[in-house]
Amino acid sequence: MKNTPLTEKHIALGARMAEFAGYNMPISYTGIKEEHHQVRNKVGVFDVSHMGEFIVRGKEALQLVQKITTNDASKLSIGDAQYSCFPNEQGGIVDDCLAYRLPEDMCAEGEQAFMIVVNASNIEKDWEWANRHNDFDTRLINISDQTALLAVQGPKAAEALQPLTQVDLGSMKYYTFTKGAVAGIDNVLISATGYTGAGGFELYVDASRAGQLWDAVFEAGKAYDIQPIGLGARDTLRLEMGYCLYGNDIDDATSPIEAGLGWITKTKKGDFISRDTFARQREEGVSRKLAGFILPGERRVPRHDYPIEDAGGNPIGKVTSGTMSPSLEYPIGMGYVKTEFASPDTTIFIAAGKKRLEAKVVKPPFYKPQ
Repeated sequence: MKNTPLTEKHIALGARMAEFAGYNMPISYTGIKEEHHQVRNKVGVFDVSHMGEFIVRGKEALQLVQKITTNDASKLSIGDAQYSCFPNEQGGIVDDCLAYRLPEDMCAEGEQAFMIVVNASNIEKDWEWANRHNDFDTRLINISDQTALLAVQGPKAAEALQPLTQVDLGSMKYYTFTKGAVAGIDNVLISATGYTGAGGFELYVDASRAGQLWDAVFEAGKAYDIQPIGLGARDTLRLEMGYCLYGNDIDDATSPIEAGLGWITKTKKGDFISRDTFARQREEGVSRKLAGFILPGERRVPRHDYPIEDAGGNPIGKVTSGTMSPSLEYPIGMGYVKTEFASPDTTIFIAAGKKRLEAKVVKPPFYKPQ
């Protein structure tokens, strides 16, 4: 089991640790519900250094990124980021990812550079996939082990971090980034992104400086009651927003069109892997869709792989993610259902052992932060 550069910090803070994607990661410190509300209402810090980072650099860097991702990277200006995914040849999803258009001061003349951020559980698979399709004048560099990542999330994130940098954090637009000094550490990539729906920033830093940055962030954030947050609350926060989790809601056998990710699947940008499949699905429709659902008044939580049924008890799909929403105080979930059952306000039933839980289909996000 691997450690991040911050593992000893988590252990010293008394975190409940567990294996996640091959890493020894903090699941919670004081409790998932309390940590969830901390991020929704104040500010919290996640160690997500287990994520993978690939640099794509060369004269045909854009062509490679366009070929292996579904979104249109040609729309990215330097300093922009976008959510995207790697499609496979069968129309499934190798992984979801972030693509960053990097400054060209790190490039030779005529070159461009991107950073692709991938899920920890898929680093090796994604690295092999990207290299397999790299028949361009472009280099791939895996900087995952040399890079640490702190996600400072919540409505007070900008105020808590501002004393550490000259970068005007309050003026940064969502899904943009810049490089600058943070806590005296040069070349920190400051990204106005995150997977919580609570606002905030992600800080990419050299792994050797991760501990220094962690300590500085907590010192600066004392006035805002900044707290460390584990992966348990990261999961409940993302699910309240209806964000997909790879391995649960999307995988090699799910299409981005089925998963409601048509908005990152730009079939008109030119040729890319499985483009024709997605164009056909968009035109003809799909037989199943990822639907969100709520269970007001229920206390039992819909779990991954629970069957979903219609009123007559006929199977129509399966739950992919479910939790007791800390913000709403009732269960929420997502699952693939036959398309005719995916419309909002449709009644479906979750088979939880011998009990059938009545649920209503809704369009995420389940919770809209104030």
